[in-house]
Amino acid sequence: MILPCYLNHICVTYSPVMSKQKRNLKGLTVPELQEFVESLGEKKYRARQMFSWLYGKRAQSFDEMTDISKDFRTLLHEAATVDNLKVAAKEVSERDGTVKFLFELSDGLKIESVLIPPEKTSPAAEKRLTLCVSTQVGCPLDCKFCATGTMGFLRNLTVGEIVDQVIQAQNRSPKRITNLVFMGMGEPMLNYENVMKSVEIIRAEDSFHIGARHITISTAGYADKIRQMADEGRTVKLALSLHSLDNAKRAELMPITKKYGVSELMDALNYYYKKTRNRPTFEYILFDGYNDTEQDAQLFIKISKRFPCKVNIIPFHSIEFTHPSGFAKTLKPSPRARVEQFVEQLRKADITVMVRSSAGEDINAACGQLAVEEENSRKGSRAVQSRKTEAAPITN
Repeated sequence: MILPCYLNHICVTYSPVMSKQKRNLKGLTVPELQEFVESLGEKKYRARQMFSWLYGKRAQSFDEMTDISKDFRTLLHEAATVDNLKVAAKEVSERDGTVKFLFELSDGLKIESVLIPPEKTSPAAEKRLTLCVSTQVGCPLDCKFCATGTMGFLRNLTVGEIVDQVIQAQNRSPKRITNLVFMGMGEPMLNYENVMKSVEIIRAEDSFHIGARHITISTAGYADKIRQMADEGRTVKLALSLHSLDNAKRAELMPITKKYGVSELMDALNYYYKKTRNRPTFEYILFDGYNDTEQDAQLFIKISKRFPCKVNIIPFHSIEFTHPSGFAKTLKPSPRARVEQFVEQLRKADITVMVRSSAGEDINAACGQLAVEEENSRKGSRAVQSRKTEAAPITN
């Protein structure tokens, strides 16, 4: 029933369908899509069709869903949307083919995703392609070596925004994305439910069908969530952004250590390993004269005897563009000779060590760099506009 309404001599109409806010279907699971289509009076099987179109075929609109009847597509247009991230910027490394995307969200905020090809000498050079995705806009953890933390925390990403990073990156890549790492902007464990739901969607057979062994979730150190992953039987890989096994040093680098100390983190990882039988990975940036000593290596060797682990030595990307001060300003990468010595110590103790190259170093490689610069520019524009408003003369 449509009722006329008169206001200031302008005629408008009220419609029950129009009164409801359209629902973004990107980010919904099959059961959620089933509930939605049934609310529209459609059969359950439509949900599986739509799931395949949204994720497997990466449809950007209802009009692309060609095996769905025109009448149903019309109904979908009235009741729902398919929201897509916009590519605000894209940079491609001439050195190694790394591609960095700056995506704009529906509210104008921006996040980054990075496509990382394997090294050309790798046996998997033609088969492997990794996408690094973000889980938050900004980050609240203030790790002293990370550019994203200088933005502060703005908000969590929705399930749809997480999954759509994969969709939009795949739509722009001639090669299939085979691996996914939750190591971009933000702390995944602070957006736990949305991250795990996005993993469920991405793993589905009629979606991207990326196996659990090819998905890694990285955390700065939320011991409670590590235990939760173990209790829930999550089979995706787990990585801890560690950078020191000395509690005082790590607390200086990563303030989250004051809440979850190194000892508590190691207990949680041991619990995780015993429950899942998955070796955790330690991510480690070597800082000159700070965490690259023989004593630091010995701490690794001691931990490896408690539970098996892997170590990723990650290059330090300068955050000078954020104008760091205090302790953050003193951080410098270890010289190559010291890195090689440190790695050799670990390998002699039978620890699996991977030394990562500086992917995308020529295209604003620091995590969050494009987004941080964009946010700073946005804040600057707001400040300028505010000053103009304050300075404007009052007129009658």
